[in-house]
Amino acid sequence: MSDTPPDHLSNDPKSPFFNEPVLERGIGIRFNGVEKTNVEEYCASEGWVRVAVSKTVDRHGKPLTMRLKGTVEAYFKEAAAD
Repeated sequence: MSDTPPDHLSNDPKSPFFNEPVLERGIGIRFNGVEKTNVEEYCASEGWVRVAVSKTVDRHGKPLTMRLKGTVEAYFKEAAAD
């Protein structure tokens, strides 16, 4: 596995950008220089993150999200296992 995280990643299993091995390894997100822990989806090249809005959920039980634009830096929390 490479040391660069994917450009676009989602933690929703129904999304085409879902990647379980990468999520198991652990992804950290810095948005505008601040560490974010409630990111549901991000795209580094387009410069946006989708974050959960409090604990509110929709009728399907998924968290309500808000899309924020800015500088997105994704990184792996752990080194790659050899």
